[in-house]
Amino acid sequence: MKLNGSDYHRPDVQHNNSLTTMTILDGKKVSNDIKDEITAEVKKMKDNGEKVPHLAAVIVGNDGASLTYVGSKVRACERVGFESTMVRLSNTTSEIELLDKIEELNNNEDIDGFIIQLPLPPQINTQKVLMAVHPDKDVDGFHPMNFGKMALDMSTFIPATPFGILELLDRYNVDTKGKHTVVIGRSHIVGRPMSILMGRKGFPGNSTVTLTHSHTKNITQIISQADIVISALGVPNFLKAEMVKDDAVIIDVGITRVPDETLPKGYKITGDVDFENVSKKASYITPVPGGVGPMTIAMLLKNTLLARERHRLL
Repeated sequence: MKLNGSDYHRPDVQHNNSLTTMTILDGKKVSNDIKDEITAEVKKMKDNGEKVPHLAAVIVGNDGASLTYVGSKVRACERVGFESTMVRLSNTTSEIELLDKIEELNNNEDIDGFIIQLPLPPQINTQKVLMAVHPDKDVDGFHPMNFGKMALDMSTFIPATPFGILELLDRYNVDTKGKHTVVIGRSHIVGRPMSILMGRKGFPGNSTVTLTHSHTKNITQIISQADIVISALGVPNFLKAEMVKDDAVIIDVGITRVPDETLPKGYKITGDVDFENVSKKASYITPVPGGVGPMTIAMLLKNTLLARERHRLL
């Protein structure tokens, strides 16, 4: 099942010294379009008397950013008509207690998918916990079985952030075939899966991928040769205009809180890319905020809808 819509374009912005145009990859708009599509699917379920998708989120401790993020996921569920459950556990929760809760969620037929909000407290082995989530309910796409299926180009849950990037490229019809994609960062959540997905057969994909990281030599030179740059480094304003070639496609995954006393919150959200200057050379670029971030939650909802569909067919 694929919830595809038409291509989405914001008005092109003329470059100062170029005949080409620059298009903002507007994740906020596209994510809202996806939510509207999911809402329509859920309405059909309700009209047919079917069970609607149910997403659960487990959060351990009181990390402010994690609580905010999980709260936004719950609100997104309400927006599209999903059922949602937030499981809050104390910071002193033991690994065994968390594993027991995961087993309970695995066996709860009412819940279609669930996520474990990261990071976890130091007394808990994150890898062990993620392995305990049943692959059929792993809507984050982190379980090795799902990651392996993704690598083999089999039907599975794709991690939400890479899934969101693919959807943006798809809906804006960004050409990836035969292009040189440079991925900056090799995390299991973004960098590594993106390097696999951009090299897969199909669209978006069929590009030649270079995965760069902290030990990559001549990284600036490699980036300068890229048709598509996907930066998931977490270093504010790392990517400068002089590092990218004209008409490159720039995907900024970085989200960092940078202190700024002039703002009410005392900080601003900054990406990996020097947007003001890089946007003058790019053909397509994601803003921060409003680019990849909103897509992540939208694709988590989409994975939950796919999980509900899978369970219905069993």
